[in-house]
Amino acid sequence: MSHRANRVGEQMKKELSDIIGRKIKDPRIGFVTVTDVQVTGDLQQAKVYISVLGGEEQRENTLKGLAKAKGFIRTEIGNRIRLRKTPEIVFEFDESIDYGNRINSILHQIQRDENTNEIDDEE
Repeated sequence: MSHRANRVGEQMKKELSDIIGRKIKDPRIGFVTVTDVQVTGDLQQAKVYISVLGGEEQRENTLKGLAKAKGFIRTEIGNRIRLRKTPEIVFEFDESIDYGNRINSILHQIQRDENTNEIDDEE
């Protein structure tokens, strides 16, 4: 990504967080965190990574609600950010948080196993 695309992505991230948190009243949309926005070099498309609090059903409902509100969101972004053409928006779940939590739990399990082995060795 170019430097300009990075700047646009960061600005979109900030604005999307505000729009989703304050402007959208769809009851399907739960507690959403915009974790990252990746904009193509030509500023035509933006991939928005989100994290949703809740189970799988809540995640799917949130994605449906965001897809339904995509036109409104894009219009709001166009009004807030000065661009010749507002990027097309695609929402995706940020799997990196789940991946990080999984690694964290594995590391804690390894540490517990090592502590248990040390206690067994001392006896």
